[in-house]
Formats: sequence, structure tokens, C-alpha cells
Amino acid sequence: MAPVVLIIFNRPQLTARVYERIRAARPRQLLVVADGPRTTRPGEAQLCESARKIVSSPDWPCELSVNFASENLGNRRRVSSGLDWVFERCSEAIVLEDDCLPCASFFSFCSTMLERFRDDERVMHISGDNFDGKTHWGGASYYFSRYPFTWGWASWKRAWRHYDVNLAAWPAAQSERRLESVFENPVEIRYWTDIFNKLYRGEIDTWDYQWLFSCWRRGGLSVLPNKNLVTNIGVGEDAAHFTSYHITTGVPTHELGELVHPKTVIRNKKADQSSFGKHIAVGPEYQNHAWLRNIRKKLALRTRMKSLLHPFGA
Repeated sequence: MAPVVLIIFNRPQLTARVYERIRAARPRQLLVVADGPRTTRPGEAQLCESARKIVSSPDWPCELSVNFASENLGNRRRVSSGLDWVFERCSEAIVLEDDCLPCASFFSFCSTMLERFRDDERVMHISGDNFDGKTHWGGASYYFSRYPFTWGWASWKRAWRHYDVNLAAWPAAQSERRLESVFENPVEIRYWTDIFNKLYRGEIDTWDYQWLFSCWRRGGLSVLPNKNLVTNIGVGEDAAHFTSYHITTGVPTHELGELVHPKTVIRNKKADQSSFGKHIAVGPEYQNHAWLRNIRKKLALRTRMKSLLHPFGA
């Protein structure tokens, strides 16, 4: 199995649940990245220490490496610097955060995909996420997407070297209208232009949009399973992003079974349209947009037809 990375902070109960899944998988190498407590939050230092203690003594044959911040760096700086540290040491890795609970298939799926596409520059990311459990895209166990979802994922040093936490290439990419070469529809272009503008101005404290942008700049593909392998269990007041229910949180996991590989490495455009229309552009300003309404109607019709043809889920 590839090295496993666990990113933790101040939630020992969630950390313990995810760590148990890692413990069951018994990776030979475990790297733990932890942010430091905020001085403005009473009791947070104790929570951070409790989370760190949980992961500090593996009881299986395992090489443990830790990168614990002494002060609070925040989501953007801590995760990005932690992953830089990981990929300085590892040529490839499987990454989990403390609120991403994987099923057993997740580890074997990532390891197999890391080996299969190790030298394929077209593929930059492997995800354990599938937010739409009702739709099977293609006839294989996974498909290729433009979206590198990061609630349980894997990648290579060769891909991570293109990452830039500061999004330095965005102004040039915007002036050159690079997103128009990525997206077919102006709604998507407008959506992501707004995201990257806010990110570049420092209005969003995150690390993952930069990874998405880096993959798009290189024309990189993401491997997505046709069953969800990781569920986000972190919704709550102490969450970094989702303090209440979101359509992508709490999606049940399913074991993948025997792998069936696609015959070609080609992006599934319909799947990406579905992801954008159903799971990304979900804000109120997008609910009545005609193009998105049309996508959602087509997807609903497809689901109904599938139910009629296969009433027992065959």
C-alpha cells in the first residue's frame, strides 16, 4: 500500500474514527500533519493534544512521521505546507482529513490507481468520492473527470509539483481566457472565475481550489469511482467549511468489489455536467438558471428511466 497521510486539528473524536479505518488497513508508512491551536479559543490546545495523542503510537508495523505545527497556520497554509512536506518525502500518497471516513475499498482502490497511472501524465488525481450514488457513469468501476474531489484522495509527487498555494498564475490565466478552453458553458466560466478571484484576493481560506486550478492548467484528469468510498462526517459548529448540512456531506459508502477498468482514458462530460449542476453550483443564485435547470431535468429523467428498466436495482 502507498503511504497514508492523515491531516488533523482539534477534533479527537473524529480523528479516532478515521484512525481506526487507517489502522485496519495497516499501511506500512503513516504521515500525520497537524495544525496548532488558536490562542483565541480556550481549551483548543487540549483538543489538539488529544487528537495528536490518538495517532502517535501505531500498534502495527508502521513507519510514523509527524509534522505538528506549534502555532495555528489556518486551513490554507497548514494543509498546503503539510502536503509539500509529504511529497518531499514520498513519490505518491493517499490523503485523508480527520472528517473523511473511508471504507475498506478506498485504500485498495487508491493503491491500484496509483500504480496503474503512475507514469501517465494525463492523470493527476485519484478521488474516493462519488456524491451521486444513483448514477453509474460508463460500464467500468471508475471514470475520468475534470474534478479532483478531495474528501479522501491520492496523487503523485510528479503532479503535486505543479501546485501553487498563492495561485500566482491566475491573473495571466484570466487575461488569456484560459477557462474558456476548459469549460463549454459560460455559467461554469462565471462560477469559477468568481471563485478564483476571491481566492487570489485572499477572501477564501482554503487550499483545495488551488489544486483544482493546478490540475486544470495542466489538462489533468481525475479518477472517480462509480461508488462512493469516503463519507464526510465533519458537519458541525467546529467544521472549517460545513457547519450545517450540505448535499455532499454524509453520503453513504459502498465497497467497490472487483475492479473493471475503462477501455479509454477520456473525460466523461456528462458526469462532469452532473457534478457541477447537482453538487457544486448549489447556491440560491444558481437554482433558477435555465441551463442548470435543463441539466437537472435530464438527470432526473435518466434516473426515472433507469428505475423503470431496472425496478429492483439490477
